[in-house]
Amino acid sequence: MSIRDRLRQVEQKHQATTALDISESVKKVIAPSARTALNESSMAQDITFQEIKSRCQKKAAEDEAFYEADSKETRQELRPRLEMLVREIASDMGYPLSEIEVRQLGVELLDEIYGLGPIEPLLADPTVSDILINGYDNIYVERAGQLELTDVRFISEEHLRNKVDRMLYSTGRRVDESSPLVDSRLPDGSRINIIIPPLSVDGISVSIRRFPEQHLRAKDLIAYGTMTEQMFQFLDYAVKAGLNILVCGGTGSGKTTTLNMLSGLIPENERTVTIEDSAELRMQQAHVVRLETRPPNAEGIGEVTQRELLKNALRMRPDRIVLGEVRGGEVLDMLQAMNTGHDGSLATLHANSPRDSISRLELMINLSGVDIPAASIRKQIASAIDLIIYVNRGKDGHRRVESITEVVGVEEENIVLQEIYVFEHKLDKSSGSIKGVFRATGLRPGCGKKCEAVGYSLPSELFNFSQEVN
Repeated sequence: MSIRDRLRQVEQKHQATTALDISESVKKVIAPSARTALNESSMAQDITFQEIKSRCQKKAAEDEAFYEADSKETRQELRPRLEMLVREIASDMGYPLSEIEVRQLGVELLDEIYGLGPIEPLLADPTVSDILINGYDNIYVERAGQLELTDVRFISEEHLRNKVDRMLYSTGRRVDESSPLVDSRLPDGSRINIIIPPLSVDGISVSIRRFPEQHLRAKDLIAYGTMTEQMFQFLDYAVKAGLNILVCGGTGSGKTTTLNMLSGLIPENERTVTIEDSAELRMQQAHVVRLETRPPNAEGIGEVTQRELLKNALRMRPDRIVLGEVRGGEVLDMLQAMNTGHDGSLATLHANSPRDSISRLELMINLSGVDIPAASIRKQIASAIDLIIYVNRGKDGHRRVESITEVVGVEEENIVLQEIYVFEHKLDKSSGSIKGVFRATGLRPGCGKKCEAVGYSLPSELFNFSQEVN
């Protein structure tokens, strides 16, 4: 008999009584049962709320009815019947539950039916930015840039696998032995990466990167100490003037957040095309076309790469092209697009410094299979990219724009970079926190001429300041 059938039986059994009668009858049933159990066996003394919770979750996990992706019953319709079932199970086990505990178990069972089970509270917590599942019984979260081990657990590996299938249900993607890893996103925009055995040795691994419900605006980044007002004003002029900007940094450093902030500066009267592996950008303009890559199907065909989407985007009359992340052969097409009339394009790249980002661009072009002399590659890069923004997450968990660098040109076959803004670290030994100073180098960027050509004059005070932050 399924859980839903039992629910209906419980509902019919109690239909003729009032809510008060139900409460009194449950108390009468539970109390004698509990006393009898305590007298007859010492085992009943070890029955706790956590054990009842575990048994209820196990029942839910074992019943296929709880994994119907398109359940016809709403949460409000099912909740009263679930609470009745919880009371019945507690009575059978000889352990009385308070009304608060009954409601709590009811909510958790609802999460099993309609949500992702044990991690639903984590997904609802606005302070959690990452959820890292290393097997069914080992779950970490990131809060304020710091990792924390939680007491959240799945019942079994099979329970976790059921929730993984639910995550992918609406995305059209799959994970199995033939395709044991997948990148996708949840309906709320959170990015997920799933990898299963045999590639994941210790069980299913799930990484969920969450984004704020409200995207961080420039004033938020300034308030958090990510950048200064002067740095933002310069980037505002740069985006509106149509400079090509590359955002680089390590994993979790804030590249996507910075790219979202920059995309919000694009004028409303321009057509923007975004290209991503997994759609994460939250564009704030009305005229936006969002493109997303597609993995191969079970037969290994049907894959659509970023490079193919970028080539197609050039035929879509874009004013600007925004690449979520450059990681392969599409880099050459991106540079050519930047050099052929698509000014103001934006992209992100994994790199540990502005200089490293140039080296990575050269490497990706060489790996794309196109035989181009190194000198020509560097000229393409220098003429296409105007600014490189380097963002980094410090050991204290704070994310900062640590450098804004101008690509000046090529001298003696080497690309010349010029730092405009820099963040200088200062470690406070007493507290262990990182303090520092945002400082303008005093050099006026050559790209200021491009800004002035379209009517944006850069004030001199933008390049002559120093500001300490915690």
